Amino acid sequence: MTAPYLERLARRTAVTRSVLCVGVDPEPGALPAGFPPGLAGVEAFARLLLESTLPHATAVKPNLAFFEAHGSPGIAALERLRALVPPEVPFIADAKRGDIGSTAARQAAALYDGLGADAITVNPYLGEEAVLPLIERADRFAYVLCRTSNAGAGELQGLLVAEDAAAGHPAEPLYARVARRVATWGPGDTVGLVVGATAPAELVAIRALVPGLAFLVPGVGAQGGEVAPVLASGPATASPAGGVPGGGLLVNVSRGIARAALGEAPSGASTDPGERLAAAAAEWSAKLAVLP
Repeated sequence: MTAPYLERLARRTAVTRSVLCVGVDPEPGALPAGFPPGLAGVEAFARLLLESTLPHATAVKPNLAFFEAHGSPGIAALERLRALVPPEVPFIADAKRGDIGSTAARQAAALYDGLGADAITVNPYLGEEAVLPLIERADRFAYVLCRTSNAGAGELQGLLVAEDAAAGHPAEPLYARVARRVATWGPGDTVGLVVGATAPAELVAIRALVPGLAFLVPGVGAQGGEVAPVLASGPATASPAGGVPGGGLLVNVSRGIARAALGEAPSGASTDPGERLAAAAAEWSAKLAVLP
């Protein structure tokens, strides 16, 4: 991988004509019938999920915790799943890393060099110093948590931050200050934001503050976020992410696709879990279409 991440993402978006990111979060207690409990079933279902949805996926995003929970065999399973994803499909490691510089450097080695992730999710709480080792590579990318989709996000992210007269920043919620700061981090073109679909007003406000940053948007489907506001305000309108197919936007769907394989098939639908997953991915890809 030598081309910048945003360039590769734009190329994939032009192929799928959609901004669908398929989340891979296999829960042992929520596997379809016929998949054994434990890691064997988790890996088998994740493999089926990838094989069925990759034709419709602009990117894939495994949540590392669902594999780390199984110890070293789980990490090995994740590495095998990584090998299934072709190089033209961005692979985002949902790891939420970020630590002091020396630790972050090892996190970068583990996720970029070891796992082969194209992009990762990052926690900004320790500041730019902690994130820099994760965003200094021109061909890799970090999505920094800004305004997340969980119900308790506002507890800290909504706290009012005092005016910063020297920088010209007004008193504003913490998520807004994070967005402003992140836009100045790194060498350029290697950082974006995680902004939840469950906070549409905040998404609009953040986009106005940082018109050029790429957004990774969780929270549609099972969490209740609506697609229309995300497609209206999610794409970047300025450089570096704007002006290309999709405007750097990715919308993550996890349970909305994975649950299609559970339970009895609706009347007239396929009983094959792989076909049901593919149909769900195709439906979401159409909902998230950005090109005709």
